[in-house]
Amino acid sequence: MIQRIQSLYLLLAGIISGGLTFVFNIWSTANSKLFITDLFSGSSIGEKIVPVLFFVSALLSIIAIFLFTNRKLQFVLGRLNILTNLFLLGVLVYLSLTLSGEAAVSEKGIGMFLPIIIIVLLVIANKAIKRDEDLVKSVDRLR
Repeated sequence: MIQRIQSLYLLLAGIISGGLTFVFNIWSTANSKLFITDLFSGSSIGEKIVPVLFFVSALLSIIAIFLFTNRKLQFVLGRLNILTNLFLLGVLVYLSLTLSGEAAVSEKGIGMFLPIIIIVLLVIANKAIKRDEDLVKSVDRLR
């Protein structure tokens, strides 16, 4: 049952959350670009929590893939992962709004929008999980 469509969505969310965050920059200033690996050496607690939240999101997605026998728990983990990514998005917006002032304008990279892509994938996966659960319930009524 790992070949279900929601497993593909969860795998994509895990890959984006766990792998692509190390490829794309989060934002760039006039002098340098900030990647997720630069946040490990961040000075504020917000900068240190971003990599942890991306890792938690990837871990929840991968764990949810292998819980295909327990669809209710898989659905709950998907919702928890959505909440984690919403919190992560809030932290990233906060960090981008509190960047130090500079003469040159800073640009937000695609890394800022990765949580939005992950949330969309998780919502689609949860819809597929719910559809499977409804299908099983309808078959149980026929017995």
